[in-house]
Amino acid sequence: MKETEERLSSQERKIRIRERYKGIDEELLDVIPAIKQDGFYDEDKIKRVGVYARVSTDDPRQTSSYELQKNYYNDLVSRRPDWDLVDIYADEGISGTSLAHRDEFKRMIADCEAGKLDLIVTKSISRFARNLMDCVGYIRKLRALAPPVGVFFETEHLYTLDANSEMTLSLMATLAQEESHTKSEIMNASIEMRFKRGIFLTPVLLGYDQDSDGNLVINEEEAKTVRLIFFLYLYGYTTKEIADTMTELGRSTKRGNIVWSPGSILEILQNERHCGDVLARKTFTPDYLTHKSKKNRHDRNQYRMKDHHESIVSRDDFIAVQRLISNAKYGNKSILPALHVVNDGLLSGFVSINPRWAGFKVEDYYDACYSADYDNDSLEIFHEEHAANEGDFDLRGYEIAHGQFFEATDRCCVTIAHNGITFSQAAIRRFVDTMTVELLIHPVRKLLAVRAVSADAVNAVAWAKKSNGKIIPRKISGTACLPTIFKLLNWQKECRYRLLGSLYRKDNSSILLFDMKEIEVLIPQHVIDQSGAQAEDTSDVTPFKDGSSKQILAYPNEWGDRFGNSFYSQEYDTRKGKDDFEKMPEVPASAPYKEPDIKVTDQATLRSEIETMIAAMKEDAAYDRI
Repeated sequence: MKETEERLSSQERKIRIRERYKGIDEELLDVIPAIKQDGFYDEDKIKRVGVYARVSTDDPRQTSSYELQKNYYNDLVSRRPDWDLVDIYADEGISGTSLAHRDEFKRMIADCEAGKLDLIVTKSISRFARNLMDCVGYIRKLRALAPPVGVFFETEHLYTLDANSEMTLSLMATLAQEESHTKSEIMNASIEMRFKRGIFLTPVLLGYDQDSDGNLVINEEEAKTVRLIFFLYLYGYTTKEIADTMTELGRSTKRGNIVWSPGSILEILQNERHCGDVLARKTFTPDYLTHKSKKNRHDRNQYRMKDHHESIVSRDDFIAVQRLISNAKYGNKSILPALHVVNDGLLSGFVSINPRWAGFKVEDYYDACYSADYDNDSLEIFHEEHAANEGDFDLRGYEIAHGQFFEATDRCCVTIAHNGITFSQAAIRRFVDTMTVELLIHPVRKLLAVRAVSADAVNAVAWAKKSNGKIIPRKISGTACLPTIFKLLNWQKECRYRLLGSLYRKDNSSILLFDMKEIEVLIPQHVIDQSGAQAEDTSDVTPFKDGSSKQILAYPNEWGDRFGNSFYSQEYDTRKGKDDFEKMPEVPASAPYKEPDIKVTDQATLRSEIETMIAAMKEDAAYDRI
């Protein structure tokens, strides 16, 4: 037929189409009527009704509103003979912008899915949900059930099973969501204005009560618990041990709990209000719909006020506790370790590296270095031109090639990554039977020094271990200190750095020196592959080869124009270093370059106070049991 029509003229095809669409006599058709859809006002069928009510805060003053809603809907349903009330679902003290804690709402939806409800009645769209996606999404979900469940919004007089309700619903839900957004912005602006005027939100916490004006005043009985917690932590107890002690003593939290956890102890130790200060906006809520708080890392303004109220512990003790907490994960037990610096000899200006302490900054290393008593001229690299001695070959213009260009199985080297330091077997053999060493850095000359020390030395680290009777290298963990060292050297976290070292020995003293400017860089292949070119953060190095290995060996760009240092400059520097070492007396120990900047309660006082407080608390607990 199709081929026939194609042969017909255009006019003939139009005539045939018109004839086909004239239809047939309606009497020849049997029409099977559809089942009538229930309307909101139809009373010929009993509807199982669920009522949803919500109040957005758990303020006792809103209890009346909550009860009034329940009573109103009981009366409303009772006046409709075609309505059978199944249940009233009521969320009290819950925001409508999120479903996270709306347990009654979720129960209502589950009952709809189980076929227990035909209709939901609620006051308004904003009561049902202030989130556009939640509102429209659940309405569509209920409409798709078999049989469908409708929702009637009284204020908007909107029934969701009506065919024309979708557009109105979307518009009204959008307005409800925007209303919540506006309220959130107004509240944030109000809080910001309060903070700018030094009006802080200071909810009660352990150790304090509030007076009639909302100010924090010390609760002496609770303050004893707080002081004991701080003193125990300063004395060396862990949060777990402190929690067990508080539980055993029967001390109460602010909420009246007598079973303590390490987390509750940590919250007390980190709350600055115990030292009299207030820090406002430690967290913030970026999304008014999810209400999920986020730690404020300079995303919003913060406001700090010192001496806002009377303190329970001293500010210095509080600061010491924060330093202990921040470094506990590195195994460090010191409260205020000082940087140690060598004050004379070849290692003058070298600063000892504490691998378990994260508190030092780049500026601290420079300050410690400059505090040493050394000749500033000795820090300058020697660039003066040298001529050949009479009768010798003139080697001006010749260079001594970098040792990194030569493969050797017995290379004395160290590899430094962002999380650890590993010396080669050859480096370990330079120090016979030495298991612990001290690492020192000269931040100006960019030199790393290694010397043997006893295991009980302040900054001793284990660089080797015994395995099957042999001494082999052991990785030195540096997750605490290495981020600062990398920043000092302008190194990149993604790369690993390998340095060649030289041994200097005098009498019974030995020192390994590594030039941190003469480096090999191991760059991960994925860094090189970024954007099909070398990544921006490795622009100071150039790949030595472009193979398919997972790591690419690279050298500093300036090496591209030379093989090494000039012959005479290299020889001068080498002799100069050896001469200095020969003249040097026995290498002195490093010493603190400055006193700690805070005064922490000493250990003897801590012990005495702890014993006194625990004895008194045990006596009080025994008296309470009588």
